[in-house]
Amino acid sequence: MNIEKKNIEICDVAPRDGLQSQSRMWSPDERIKLINKLSESGVSRIEAVSFVNPKIVPQMADAELIMQEIDRNKNVDYVGLALNLRGVTRALEAGVDEVRFVVVATETFNQKNQGVSIETTMAGYREIAGEVIQSKKKLSGVIGAAFGCPFEGNVIPEKIVELSKQFSDMGAKEISLADTIGAAVPTQVSELIKIVGSKISGEICLGVHLHNTRNTGFANAAAAALSGVTYMDASVGGIGGCPFAPRATGNIATEDLCFMLRNMGFETGVKLEELLSVAEWTQDFFEIPLPGQVMKAGLFPEVANQKA
Repeated sequence: MNIEKKNIEICDVAPRDGLQSQSRMWSPDERIKLINKLSESGVSRIEAVSFVNPKIVPQMADAELIMQEIDRNKNVDYVGLALNLRGVTRALEAGVDEVRFVVVATETFNQKNQGVSIETTMAGYREIAGEVIQSKKKLSGVIGAAFGCPFEGNVIPEKIVELSKQFSDMGAKEISLADTIGAAVPTQVSELIKIVGSKISGEICLGVHLHNTRNTGFANAAAAALSGVTYMDASVGGIGGCPFAPRATGNIATEDLCFMLRNMGFETGVKLEELLSVAEWTQDFFEIPLPGQVMKAGLFPEVANQKA
């Protein structure tokens, strides 16, 4: 991978990963408004919906309605999460631009997250890959708990390489390494990106999905950026977490990530002022302050140029 690359694509996952663990159920209209606001903020991808069984994750019901009613922005790719053939069929019929498929790196966590073994999950991936490729939509893979598992502890890099190869061999254009429980540190992030990148085709894009559970999320994001990833997930305001992992709070906040990347010299295409407005709008739905910090402190150096 080319570490000199200065463009990093941002995918805001708030409408899916951000809302799936919230106790307050967002209405379809509220979810549509969130997606529409994000669509105008300059993020080029939005993880808009999930095509999982609504009995398991009721916060993600009405995916087809959401996709039908949003204002499609031609500059935005709308992503749908699907874990099996039925989910993929729904996603393609609903008109997503990208299908994301998830496997978790450890057996215990994969069983809790998806109810089956890793082998069964990847057999399901092989079943759906052809459908997505034939549809001409993007297929991407996510490896959950790539940096550590709350049930089994450390995860060896060889396991992540093995799963990455399975994803790439069956047509995934992108692979995301997810720190689902926010356990990683920057040296670990850099090393795993280097190892995986050396074992898969250079045509496969690598990205990261980071949580700030242990306050290392942004240090990890900086390490990932300097290691040459091409895209990053984040959630406006920092909302979200995994409902199947204990204490797995906090996606990194999109506006904080974009502020940091901008001031590091990376281009994201995000309009920070507009994204901050989305974060402030989102804050109104919560009784406690959201984790995002830039919406509280303001942009720098812009705040230094304001008259007292």
